[in-house]
Amino acid sequence: MKQTRMESVHTLRWNWSRTDPRALGALPHVIFAILFATTVSGCAVGPNFTPPAAPNVKGFLPGKLSSPNSTGLSPLPGQRFATGADVSARWWMAFQSRPLNDLVKQAVDRNPTLQAAEAAIKIAQHNARAQRGLYFPQLTGNSTPSSLLLSNAGSIPPGESLSSPQARYSLVTNQLTVTFVPDIWGANFRAIESLEAIAQQELFQLEAAHLALTSNVVAAAIQEASLRGQIAATQRIVKIERNLLEILKRQFNFGQAARADVLAQEAALAQAEQLLPPLEKQLAQQRDLLTALAGRYSSDEVSQKFDLAHFKLPANLPVSLPSKMVAQRPDVRAAEANMHSASAQVGVAIAARLPNITLSANGGSTAYNIAQSFTPGAGFYTLAASVTQPIFDGFTLYHKQKAAEAALEQAEAQYRATVITAFQNVADALRSLQSDAQAVRAAALAERTAKASLDIVQTQLNAGQVNQLAVLNAQQTYLIASVTRVQAEASRLADTAALFMALGGGWPADCTAHDWRQCAMGEVAANSSVAGTPTRQTE
Repeated sequence: MKQTRMESVHTLRWNWSRTDPRALGALPHVIFAILFATTVSGCAVGPNFTPPAAPNVKGFLPGKLSSPNSTGLSPLPGQRFATGADVSARWWMAFQSRPLNDLVKQAVDRNPTLQAAEAAIKIAQHNARAQRGLYFPQLTGNSTPSSLLLSNAGSIPPGESLSSPQARYSLVTNQLTVTFVPDIWGANFRAIESLEAIAQQELFQLEAAHLALTSNVVAAAIQEASLRGQIAATQRIVKIERNLLEILKRQFNFGQAARADVLAQEAALAQAEQLLPPLEKQLAQQRDLLTALAGRYSSDEVSQKFDLAHFKLPANLPVSLPSKMVAQRPDVRAAEANMHSASAQVGVAIAARLPNITLSANGGSTAYNIAQSFTPGAGFYTLAASVTQPIFDGFTLYHKQKAAEAALEQAEAQYRATVITAFQNVADALRSLQSDAQAVRAAALAERTAKASLDIVQTQLNAGQVNQLAVLNAQQTYLIASVTRVQAEASRLADTAALFMALGGGWPADCTAHDWRQCAMGEVAANSSVAGTPTRQTE
């Protein structure tokens, strides 16, 4: 069904060369309409957005937060949670690895994902600025020269002579049109509010992309170090097993060992060597990943190489307060900006159902040639004001308003879900670090014990006091213990990085798109520390 609109239009038109008293009398009404529209344009319908309050919780885990502990059996130090401390923007520097710092800087400078996110911010900002243009009158110009050939045949009476059956002439029309729609109900104000919220959302998406990129670089570097550690541990086992094989071969030559023992040791050596190719393949693929994260092609491999000695485990881990974490995590802030945009769209939908005023002015000249266009008597102009009000549209605008209100409810629910997920991420990282300390301690003890046992077995084998089964068991135990210890240390480092990521990095809350690189790389006074200044430590 067609939408019916009630329109009240007052149109004034007169020639510039003459003054129509009736037109002059109506002019104050138009001026009054302009002043009235400008006066009431400060009103904006729809809800005024209020940022949601932080969750009323005191911590991320039930009860008192206990820090990881260490007995000193591991070469890695212990860790303590610093409750209430701020996270540094350059949180990865807490690992005190210069190669890692250099690689993160390269990734931030060259990674195309960040460049795409930066371009998305510019798109959103320009869209918001384009919408602001509707606050001003829209001015357009038009010039239409035309050449006409008209027939006079129909105007010649029958029986009269036809001296000129056709008339040819030119017509030049120059017009300047001004239209203005006062923002009476704040529809444009709400539209700009929505677009600016989208621009803020894109900024937070950029922050999230930066956080994900830096976290991925750190995680990939730690994984490379883990693979190198596992390869080194396997190579140590291979070397030991080769030495044991040489011992058994000498004993076999002297008749002190059976052929079966030699074959069993050769099989054990082959099994250990068989572990190296898969690890080396994973290491090569990890190098490809680091190269891609740095924004390079695979043929232009990064120069930085990592092993566990390149990383120092941060001793003090900042654990932001829940309210600080919510205000800092980019995905939570992006969800809040999305809710802000949806709230403004409700106002846009409400304003579409209310009366609207359009003011217009059209002035120009009409003449038979360009030179006459500027002579007195050739000009004209029109002033008009119209009021439109939807009367019946099949409930289209009503349901659009309801859809906007439902979209706001959806955005609110998505925000709450994002906050809950953020709390879960922090809790998971805290629990992982608590268990990692025990895992590293147990793995270090197991490796040390397995090495001592293997040394004893190797001595006894030289003396011919043990059988081959004991040798194989000691070798397998030491191999597993060495690899497990490397994996446990790497997991502890990775979970430390995961905690920094779960807390949202350390961008200041007032960071803007103009200084995002300074915020990202910690070149602001608000976050100049490496790991933050703790306000209270949890034992």
